Amino acid sequence: MRKVNQKQTHPTSSLFSKPASKNLVKKATTTLSALLLSASLLAACSTSASTAATNTSAAATTTISTSAVTTPVKLTSADLVTYKDADRSVDWSTDSSTQIKLSGSSASITGSGAKASGSTVTISAAGTYVISGKLTDGQIVVNSTGDGDVHIVLNGVNITNNDSAPIDIQEADNVIMTLQKGTENTITDGANYVFADSTTDEPSAALFSKADLTINGTGTLNVNANYKDGITSKDDLKIVSGTFNIQAKDDGIVGKDMVAIEQGSFTVIAGGDGIKATNDEDTEKGFVAITEGTFTIKAENDGIQAETKLVTDGGSYNITTGGGSANAEAHTESMPPGGFGGGGGTPPQMNGQQGNAPTSTNSTTSAVSTSKTSASTVATSSSTTGNATAATPVKAATAASTTAAKATDTTTEATSESAKALKSGGDLVINGGTFNINAKDDSVHSGASVTITGGTLNLATGDDGIHGETHLNITGGKINITQSYEGLEAAVINVAGGDTHVIASDDGVNASEGETTTTAAAQAADTTTTTETAPPADKPTGFGGGGPESAGNALLNISGGTLYVEAGGDGLDANGSITMSGGTVIVNGPTDNGNGTLDYDGTFEMTGGYLVASGSSGMAQAPSDASTQYSVAMSYSAVQKAGTLVHLQDSDGSNILTFTPDKDYQYVVVSSPDLAKGSSYTLYTGGTSTGTAADGLYSDGTYSGGTKVVDFDISSSVTWLSESGVSTSNPNGGGFGGGGDRPQRDAAQDTTTTTTN
Repeated sequence: MRKVNQKQTHPTSSLFSKPASKNLVKKATTTLSALLLSASLLAACSTSASTAATNTSAAATTTISTSAVTTPVKLTSADLVTYKDADRSVDWSTDSSTQIKLSGSSASITGSGAKASGSTVTISAAGTYVISGKLTDGQIVVNSTGDGDVHIVLNGVNITNNDSAPIDIQEADNVIMTLQKGTENTITDGANYVFADSTTDEPSAALFSKADLTINGTGTLNVNANYKDGITSKDDLKIVSGTFNIQAKDDGIVGKDMVAIEQGSFTVIAGGDGIKATNDEDTEKGFVAITEGTFTIKAENDGIQAETKLVTDGGSYNITTGGGSANAEAHTESMPPGGFGGGGGTPPQMNGQQGNAPTSTNSTTSAVSTSKTSASTVATSSSTTGNATAATPVKAATAASTTAAKATDTTTEATSESAKALKSGGDLVINGGTFNINAKDDSVHSGASVTITGGTLNLATGDDGIHGETHLNITGGKINITQSYEGLEAAVINVAGGDTHVIASDDGVNASEGETTTTAAAQAADTTTTTETAPPADKPTGFGGGGPESAGNALLNISGGTLYVEAGGDGLDANGSITMSGGTVIVNGPTDNGNGTLDYDGTFEMTGGYLVASGSSGMAQAPSDASTQYSVAMSYSAVQKAGTLVHLQDSDGSNILTFTPDKDYQYVVVSSPDLAKGSSYTLYTGGTSTGTAADGLYSDGTYSGGTKVVDFDISSSVTWLSESGVSTSNPNGGGFGGGGDRPQRDAAQDTTTTTTN
C-alpha cells in the first residue's frame, strides 16, 4: 500500500515505503523461546491454581514447527498427475472401430470385440467402440480381461437403465471415453438397483468403472443419477475436457485414487458431495488436482473434497454447499472462566470503559447448535456430561506435516454432515482460479495446511472462511471473505502477500492450536461444571491477571501483503504470539469490551510494516515492548462514532495516519516505520481529508478541520495515550509483561462457575 502522505496544510504525493522482510525463521524462533521462558516464569509463580478435571476428553498439545512458517507448500496439479497422449486422443475412424447402434431395447454391432444380448451390450476386448442411438432400460458393460485400452466414443447416445448402471465398466486395463464433438449424450438410472446378492453394492453410479477411466472430447454428457452417484471410478478418474451436467442423489463425481481435471465445463447438483476422491489408505492417492475448468456446484455436503491433497491451478468456480451460509448453525463460544487465554470470562471493569461489564457469573442456558472451545482451554477445565446424544472429541492441531494418510474432519456434528466448499485431509493449495463460494460450513478447509499463492476468492461461509488445521500460508491472490464466523484460522498463520479482506461475526484472524465442537443434541443434555481455585493474593495471575491459562504455541506471522479485518470478536487473535515484519494490516472492531482488536497470549513483536487497529478499549493490547518498530496506542474517554477520522502527524505536519474506522471505537493503535524515538507528534480526531481512502486508510490529499486531542513525544517502543497525555503503561490496566499485554483482572474472579445447557 502507498504511504499515507498528508500534511495539514501542504498536500504531497510521496509513497509509503516498506522495510525489507526480516529472517522470519530466526524471529519466530526467538519469539517462541521468549514465550516458553515467560510460561516457565508464570508456572513458577502460579503454583496454587488447580482444576478439578472429570472430562474424559483430552486436548492434544502441539509444538508448532517454526521452519514451516516461511516454507509454504509448493504444489501444482502437474506434480500430482501426468496426462498421456492417449488421454487426449479423440481420433477414430469407421474402418478401424466397432460401430454399436442402439435402438430401443436392442442393438446392432458392426465389427469385433462386442456382442449384444437383448438390451445389454458387452465389450470384451481392447479397441475403439463408437456408440450411437437410444437404449431403453439397457446397459453398456465393459469386461475386457486383456491388455490394451478400451476406447469408447459416445456419438450421441441416450441410455436408460431402471435397476442398474447404464454404463458399467467391470474390468479393463484402461478405459478412455470420448464425448464426440457436437453431440449430446445422456445416461439415466433408476432409484433402486437390483444386485446379485446382499453382499454386493456395486455398481453405485450411473457411469461406473472399476478400471482407470479417462473422459475427453468436446461433446456433452448429461447424467441423471437417481440411485446414488453420477460418475464413479474405483481407480483413477481423469477428465481432460467436455461438458458435464450431473444431477446425483448422492455424490456427483467420484474417483478413488484421484480425480484429475485438465479442463471442461461442469454443472453438478448433488445430494452428497460435488466432486471427491476417496482413497484414505495411501498418502500418494486420494487427491483432487484441477488445472482449469468452469464449475457450478450445488451440493448438500462438501463441494470438492479430497482425502489427501487438493490442488487448483486455475478455473472458475461457483460453489454452494448445504444451502449456503444462511443455513449455518448458530455458534456459541465457550469461554474459560476468568481466563484471557481463551478470550473469555467477564470483562474487567475499567475507568472510561466503553459499555458496562456483565454482572453474571457465567451461568447460561442455551439451545445453540455449535460450541467451540480452544484446546488450551479444554486442558485447564473440567466437564461432566450426561445423557448426551453426540460425542465431543477434541479437534486438536496435528503435527506440522503436509501429508495426510486420511482426511480427518474431526468435528463431530449430531444433526448435520460436513458442508464445506473446498476440503482436504492433507495439503490444500490454491494457485489460481476465481472462486465464488457460499458455504454452510467452512469455505476452505484442510486437515493439514492451506496455501494460497494466487487467484480470486469471494467467500461467504457459516463457519470459517479459510481453515488450516496446522498452517495457513497466504503468499498471493485476492481473498474477500464477505461473511464468516471466523475469517482465517490455523495453528500457524503466515501472511506474506496478497490482498485479504475479512468480515467475521467472531474473530477475524485466529491463530489457534485446536478446538472442540459440540452441537445442539449434545449441548441440550450437557451439564458442565468448572471449578478453579484463585491464586493467593501475593501471586500474579498470568499475563493479564486472567487465571491459570498460559500462552499457547500458535503463531500469527505477517511479513507482506494487505490484511483488512472487520470483526465482531477479536480482530487479530493468537493463542500464542504475533510477529509482523512487513505488509499493511487494518483492523476494525470489535465494539464490545469482551473482545479486543489485538488479542495475544504471548508476545507481539513488531519490526516492520504498517498497522492500524481500532475498536473497544476493554481488552486493549498493543505490540510488545520488545518490538523494534514504534507504536502508539490511544484510549478515548468516550466512544467515537464510526466514520470519525483519526489523524496523526509529526511536528512538521507530515502525515503518519489518516484513517476512518468503519465501526464505533474507543481505542486505536498504530505502528508505522515513520514513527521515531524522540520525535514529537499530534493526534487529531474528526475533520476531513481530500485524499483517496482505501479500506478507510487515506493516501495523499490534505487533512483539515479536526480537533486536537493530544501532543506527545515518543520515548519507548509503545506510547500509551489518553486525552490527558502519555501514560507509563496501558491506561486500561497493564498486566504482567508491561506495555502490550492484557489488562489486569481481579485475581479471584469466577472462582466457581456452573454452566447448565
